[in-house]
Amino acid sequence: MRDVYITGVGMTVFGKHSERSLRDLGGEAAMRAIRDAGIKTHEIEAGYCGNALGPVLQGETGVGQNVFWEVGIHGIPIVNVENACATGSTALHQAWIGVYSGLYDMVIVAGTEKVVMPKGQVLDVGNGELEARLGEVFPGYFALIAQKHMEKYGTTREQMAKVSVKNHSNGSLNPYAQFQKTFTLEEVLNSPVIAEPLTLYSCCPNSDGAAALIVCSRERARKAGSRAVKLRASVLATGTYENHRDLTTWEVETRAAAKAYSIAGLGAKDLDVVEVHDAFTICELIHYEGLGLCPPGEGGRLIDEGLTELGGRIPVNPSGGLLSRGHPVGASGIAQIVEIVWQLRGEAAKRQIKDVRVGLAQIMGGNKEGDTRACTIHILSR
Repeated sequence: MRDVYITGVGMTVFGKHSERSLRDLGGEAAMRAIRDAGIKTHEIEAGYCGNALGPVLQGETGVGQNVFWEVGIHGIPIVNVENACATGSTALHQAWIGVYSGLYDMVIVAGTEKVVMPKGQVLDVGNGELEARLGEVFPGYFALIAQKHMEKYGTTREQMAKVSVKNHSNGSLNPYAQFQKTFTLEEVLNSPVIAEPLTLYSCCPNSDGAAALIVCSRERARKAGSRAVKLRASVLATGTYENHRDLTTWEVETRAAAKAYSIAGLGAKDLDVVEVHDAFTICELIHYEGLGLCPPGEGGRLIDEGLTELGGRIPVNPSGGLLSRGHPVGASGIAQIVEIVWQLRGEAAKRQIKDVRVGLAQIMGGNKEGDTRACTIHILSR
């Protein structure tokens, strides 16, 4: 088994790209990653492409072959991946397996998505589940989780709103973020209620965009020198689907994190920067707890004390997270990795964190039986 590195990263600006196609967006991100790695396309031995909703929204399948053709990659194994919000990160996990096992020396990973919907229209997904057919759309589900966390631990609306304030502040420093606007605590709390206690600015947007990575062995990473970032752990886990589980935590996350820490030989105390799946503000607070950044129920304290801000003890979502950077489903997990790599290289410009040596990216998605379909954890270091 071999060490695995990331030598090239790239992404598009996230937002509304109504005139662009999945392959066009994906091709731009892929070419940025190739140029960042300083390689030629003929050096790439396999490609992995994440796209979650192309078959539903654009009527397009086999997206990976189209994306990689845009940059001159063909004649090699191409794998298309769909795994809810963990689609892009699952594509990376598959790429990691390919290099870690010795099957490939260099591969490319991309994620591309177009999910901006007409104003007021609900994203029509998940109708294979009884809950969705009965009206349990994502905002309602996460509002229920927020209510349970408030009931059990005394978490407040203000603490949840502070997540949005922090992440939009971070996003205003990220030129790739969908939203470049900051919000006050009052603006978040007083924005329209979507599902009590979640308001409009407590929810991430649907977005268009793409991101890509070059993943390779240690031998191939030597060419990149100090810009190569080591991928120390890649873990993919699935929920247990226990109907009576505690809604204030995700067992799949704590299980995946424990495994990732074990593989990397590190712990939560070693992390310098974290990117998490903040689809709704309550999610980030629970992820603090699930990743071991604080004990259960103390996520609110962490945000109150400013410990997860850019200048805090453990900055979370310096990119702006899903709330501000945006959430093109198939690309989000890869965009998290792009941010961690930039932070580790010292290339994050105005949002750069000092002395970053270890970073973690967590993303999860897909509701089933009150649980999560997929969760990935990646740990990277200099």
